[in-house]
Amino acid sequence: MKEVERIADQLRRAFEGDAWHGPAVLEVLAGVPGAQAARRPLAQGHSIWEIVEHIAVWESVVRRRIQGEKIGDLPPEQDWPPVRDTREAAWRETLNKLRRGHQELRQVVAGFPDDRLPETVPGKDYSFYGMLHGVVQHDLYHAGQIVLLKKAVA
Repeated sequence: MKEVERIADQLRRAFEGDAWHGPAVLEVLAGVPGAQAARRPLAQGHSIWEIVEHIAVWESVVRRRIQGEKIGDLPPEQDWPPVRDTREAAWRETLNKLRRGHQELRQVVAGFPDDRLPETVPGKDYSFYGMLHGVVQHDLYHAGQIVLLKKAVA
């Protein structure tokens, strides 16, 4: 198995399930209604919905960087997009956007050559290898936050 295939498998497990550690992103989001996702239990914290938007942003950034786009640091309003429409239909569209973006990322990762993994991401000081493992870690980190938020806003 090629290294990129291993990374793609870890990305899938972190997002869809069958992860060693426990529940993946989609598993922790299963059954969460929009009203619960929009609640903010801490004045300075993020809602589940905001975290989902943030995950989608960074999976898109990673995909675009793999495709050669030079993307620097994101301003706060792009890094953590505000949720303006809290209707249930908007929540379902946010989840669909998350799934579509993840599939696009996995397709791009699957076509990435192993011999490019050690190369530095344009405009950054880390490799594609580190970035790809980082997006897996990012998904899992936020899945853990969502688990805690679900309990806090239940």
